[in-house]
Amino acid sequence: MRLRRRSGGAAAPEQAGPAPTPGSGIDPGAGGHAVTPGSGGAPPRFAEGPADVLLQRLELTVRRRLDGLLQGDHLGLVPGSGTEAGDSRSYHPGDDVRRMDWPVTARTQVPHVRETIADRELETWAVVDLSASLDFGTAACTKRDLAIAGLAAVSHLTVHGGNRLGAVVTTGERVDRYPATAGRLAADRLLRAVVATPRAEGGRRGDLAAALESLRRPPRRRGLVVVVSDFLGSDASGFPDWERPLRGLRARHELLAIEVVDPRELELPDVGLLTVVDPESGQTLEVPTGDAAFRTRFAEGAAAQRRAIAAALRRAGAGHLQLRTDRDWLMDVVRFVADRRRAGSGGASR
Repeated sequence: MRLRRRSGGAAAPEQAGPAPTPGSGIDPGAGGHAVTPGSGGAPPRFAEGPADVLLQRLELTVRRRLDGLLQGDHLGLVPGSGTEAGDSRSYHPGDDVRRMDWPVTARTQVPHVRETIADRELETWAVVDLSASLDFGTAACTKRDLAIAGLAAVSHLTVHGGNRLGAVVTTGERVDRYPATAGRLAADRLLRAVVATPRAEGGRRGDLAAALESLRRPPRRRGLVVVVSDFLGSDASGFPDWERPLRGLRARHELLAIEVVDPRELELPDVGLLTVVDPESGQTLEVPTGDAAFRTRFAEGAAAQRRAIAAALRRAGAGHLQLRTDRDWLMDVVRFVADRRRAGSGGASR
């Protein structure tokens, strides 16, 4: 949604309707005031300068901080040192239960987990949602900028030793596919192409489900699928429309979901009467943010929506990394990768 503050007192709504859906994209409109905290840890705003220069700055930041905080021969986002199944060993508290070896467990009556063998030719596919709801940000950057930054981190963590990276970029109006290629230069070209993707026009909903479905047919080599989105899409019944195709991908790939969030999608400030516009539907509403009870209901609804998204991602078997526009996103990436590496190396068994 877009947010505009009314200069006068309360006025009749431009369009009657239900209360705004918590978590909808909210974009500062004309006359609005974006909250801009310190820029430390924030990705560059690609609308404010040359894309090549900003991408070089982003790549330098990612390399310095990730290489300085995550040391190792082969950085990875999947559990363990690779994706190929290896030998089994006894289960220890703290092991990743997704790696349980059920046939061995049934034969021996003792819980076992399957080790993984390093696979130096990992194929990673990134599904990047750049629909209109991501052209919004009230903190240090927009959600679109944060999504591109998340893709840059995935590129840095996976493009090593012949690994390949491809992408499917959806805006709701178009779907762009970039074949999986190896090498740092190819990954840089991919990032430039994603940055150059035209912004979606208002009134068009994103179609993350269709982008996910395009990765299932034809079947691709087993690897890692990273989905970068705000995951706000739902079907007529209110359930996430992207959950079913995501679960279909889980049968063949490791999944990682990167959820991009803005703080104004979780709670509203007390700034009086606001005019909000949903960029994906065009609906306009008057929101009385001066009403404490209304702000409480909005925060409760937003929290319930995020819990539903997290539950759907768990059901799909995807790892869940949340990046916020008002936090140091690289530190969130570092914590997530460190936790995955600890779980993959045996967790509490070490």
